[in-house]
Amino acid sequence: MYELVQVAKRTYYIESPAKAGLYVDENKNVTLIDTGSDKEAGRKINQHLKANEWTLKRIVNTHSHADHVGGNAFLQQRAQAELLTTEVEAVFTKFPHLEPSLLYGGFPPKPLRNKFLMAQPSVPTGVVGADLDGGFEIIPLPGHYFDMIGVRTPDDVLFLGDCLSGAHIVEKYHVNFVYDVEQYLNTLDSVESINAKLYIPAHASPVENILELTTINREKVQGIIALVCALCQSPCSTEDIIKAVFDHFGLKMDFNQYVLVGSTLRSYLAYLLDKGCLEVIFEQNRLLFKAL
Repeated sequence: MYELVQVAKRTYYIESPAKAGLYVDENKNVTLIDTGSDKEAGRKINQHLKANEWTLKRIVNTHSHADHVGGNAFLQQRAQAELLTTEVEAVFTKFPHLEPSLLYGGFPPKPLRNKFLMAQPSVPTGVVGADLDGGFEIIPLPGHYFDMIGVRTPDDVLFLGDCLSGAHIVEKYHVNFVYDVEQYLNTLDSVESINAKLYIPAHASPVENILELTTINREKVQGIIALVCALCQSPCSTEDIIKAVFDHFGLKMDFNQYVLVGSTLRSYLAYLLDKGCLEVIFEQNRLLFKAL
């Protein structure tokens, strides 16, 4: 874990639960793409920087989920580096209590105020645009979260954040987190049209051809859409749907999984309402969803 892997002349990634990318320019200055899940991840990244006599110039966060920004604070304390992300994601990075608040739908109880859902605060120094100096390209990848981005290095290696999960993760967790289902499906379509020498999702092995991964992820989303529609043939509450989905996939519920899967299923319900596939019924002061 946390091995440094070189994939192009100047591009590397660190093997970890959420991969961090590195690009080292001719002056040994590093652009770091995401920082892992916590202080320990930041420490491991810093060890690689020191061992290679590299200088951290800037951090670019693909999005503000805790497993991608958890090392920010540690690294910011040790380097005078820029921290860049998109405007919306910057707010969640600076105020990380917003993530469990969003997932829970109110003030999060103590069991949800954990490092998996709430990173240490870090302060972005700027908002990333379409391009970064040094030949980097920023690619919008919304859907998984508000305004996630991908980063293409000058070596034509494309870091994709969480827009794709590996087949083993898709089949283990089934309902991977999605904030906006329509945007997510659009992002899958757009990623298929992007040519790169190498694609590196945060939670999958690097690949030269992205089509297999996009197909796996799209089919899982379509399967969940069909499952929710089937469940709603009779009026169902959100809690009914959450339980039925956990049971269907054989998932084990804990507090973290409840809010992650529950929030995602609410996004599926919103998508199906907007598409005219469901309607809302209120019966005995209960909100129910019914397929049309």
